[in-house]
Amino acid sequence: MAQTPITVRGDVDERAVAQLRRCAEAGGAVAGVLCADGHVGYSQPIGGAVAYPDHISPSGVGYDIGCGNKAVRTELRVDEVRAELPRIMDTIVERVSFGVGRHNDEPVDHPVLDRIAQTDFAPQRKLAGLARKQLGTVGAGNHYVDLFAGDDGLVWVGVHFGSRGFGHRTASGFLALAAGRRFDDRAPDGAMDAPPVLLHVDSELGQAYVGAMELAGAYAYAGRDVVVDRVLDVLGARATYEVHNHHNFAWRERHHGTDVWVVRKGCTPAFPGQEGFVGATMGEPSVVLRGTDDPAGAELLHSTVHGAGRVMSRRQAAGRRVKGGGRIGGLIDFPAVRRDLAGQGVELRGGDADEAPDAYKRLDAVLAAHGPTIEVLHRLTPIGVAMAGPDVRDPYKD
Repeated sequence: MAQTPITVRGDVDERAVAQLRRCAEAGGAVAGVLCADGHVGYSQPIGGAVAYPDHISPSGVGYDIGCGNKAVRTELRVDEVRAELPRIMDTIVERVSFGVGRHNDEPVDHPVLDRIAQTDFAPQRKLAGLARKQLGTVGAGNHYVDLFAGDDGLVWVGVHFGSRGFGHRTASGFLALAAGRRFDDRAPDGAMDAPPVLLHVDSELGQAYVGAMELAGAYAYAGRDVVVDRVLDVLGARATYEVHNHHNFAWRERHHGTDVWVVRKGCTPAFPGQEGFVGATMGEPSVVLRGTDDPAGAELLHSTVHGAGRVMSRRQAAGRRVKGGGRIGGLIDFPAVRRDLAGQGVELRGGDADEAPDAYKRLDAVLAAHGPTIEVLHRLTPIGVAMAGPDVRDPYKD
């Protein structure tokens, strides 16, 4: 049996490459890709894409189904809001809930909630109350709401998060079902290097997962729309352009002459002409990019990075907690990071050492590793960053 062709860009961990190869060969994939922001993940590496002819992988899509980014350009000029940034950021964190739970009573409604309540897959219908409660909340980890100064002089809004508890419980349920358990049972505790969980797409369980995944993706899109609209309301602005994309999802596509399910975990689709918003760190420019028709794009399954990519674990960056509060052993001096960001004119709300710039690669370097398969359309410099506060451990982040 021929070995699955694997394409790797950039300087990535060999363990992540081994994870990708294990996933690709387990399902007879036609190709596998590891983008330059790649690093070790649960079973399938972050930054990895695998093209399966006959299977779909709940472990590959991951727990945060439909995690992705949205960016919008406003008609406001940066110099019109600069003096008001502290007030604006304070208002954003009052009106948008970060971390665990909802911290405001502003009503949220969306047609996707009716779809969840009426979906054919009965276990997801039971999650309708959770979905309603969490719609438009952001979560923790590397999830954020940012304001940017665009290279066009205009204010941009960018967000990053996924399907919250609705998607997490959907993923957990299918991992449990794949192990012969009930949807509501605890999913097996898999090791980081566990083989992928694969479902044949023609099986009853595989078809159920496809529908449930797509509904969780629609919920993630709706949540990002709700949050962006709320931030626009805070700004008193309107969107004049937007780009919106998942990076934890599976798509039916055609590659290498074969119809396949491309399972992308932490990587952005980048077909010729397709635009994507890719975040950097709280202190460096993010980008809006576009896939090109360069032939090398096909080798990458028309995929690109979803961020800068971690260079250290969260514990390495922030240290470990000790009894009585506090931490020891962290490599990042977060008070110093805060001072640096303030000196750059960034209004930071929340965040912690595990999300500091030095915990990540440089975005320009990972973009360069993808060469002419992508082109940068806009550079967006952060001026306001809102995240969950220190020590928030949200079970529904990616």
